[in-house]
Amino acid sequence: MPVPSLSKAFLLLICFNAFFFSSVAQVVDAQTASFLEGFRAGFSQAFRNEDIDALLKASSEEVRLMPEFQRTVLGKKNSSDYYQAFFDKFDIQSYQREAIEILSIDNVLIELGYFNLKMTDPQLRQFELAGKYQDVWQRASNGEMKLISQAWNYNHAVDFADQLRFEDVPAVIMAYQPHLPVNSDITLELAALNLLMVETIPQKDAKLWAQFFTEDGMFIYSNNPIYEGKEELDTYLDQHVNELPVFEKLQNRTDKIIELNGYVLEYGSHIAVWRMNEYSGVNTGKTLKIWRRQNNGALKIFRQMAMYD
Repeated sequence: MPVPSLSKAFLLLICFNAFFFSSVAQVVDAQTASFLEGFRAGFSQAFRNEDIDALLKASSEEVRLMPEFQRTVLGKKNSSDYYQAFFDKFDIQSYQREAIEILSIDNVLIELGYFNLKMTDPQLRQFELAGKYQDVWQRASNGEMKLISQAWNYNHAVDFADQLRFEDVPAVIMAYQPHLPVNSDITLELAALNLLMVETIPQKDAKLWAQFFTEDGMFIYSNNPIYEGKEELDTYLDQHVNELPVFEKLQNRTDKIIELNGYVLEYGSHIAVWRMNEYSGVNTGKTLKIWRRQNNGALKIFRQMAMYD
């Protein structure tokens, strides 16, 4: 069905709340930093060793994998199947991770970093992937840390993307799944913002799109490096809108949110029906957005990572 439009007055009514505060993500303590450093090293070694049990040791039973070029994988058992399919297809030569940011907000930790993966296939063809990852951890009341989601994409175009899709692995297109009902203040606010974004992108309005981000925001997009801060975001979005196709339909959907102190973690997806010259198609993708409440009450995107299915 067509995406409804929103009046500016309605959007402003939702975005600018009656309360005003600022909140800053906390720096992690030495014990937590040491835990994450150990996990990072252990995960890299497990990937090199193709050790699936070690890869998933810290994951929750409901862990969500959000890989580039693969439908979303839900649950520990399906995640094991995903890694098995990956290692059956590729022989891992090297894998390294480097953290660039760790956010601690309430009982949630979010680590953003870079990774590099080198591998070969059975024909001994060599492949290399350089990209970004985002891990989301939840700390239980007893202090135990569980990995609840992992997302990653690549810094460059990938000409073997089809080989990174595993049709036999149980996975879902989140854009086709039920979305959250609009039944609270925060779901109403996010619905309004996402509807305005859906109106903005097809109009190729880069200046309005840029206003969705905080001054220190990051766009962690597919086939690109990380764009951070107003200057980089303005420059990239000005360029990016000119590369976009014509959208006959574009829809953003939200299936999960985690409300935090001054922040909102949103798991979302999109459906795009597009055409460009003689080509056309339907694409779906997924996104992990960290929204931050500003001093004036507005909710803006602090970090956005996006992956195609």
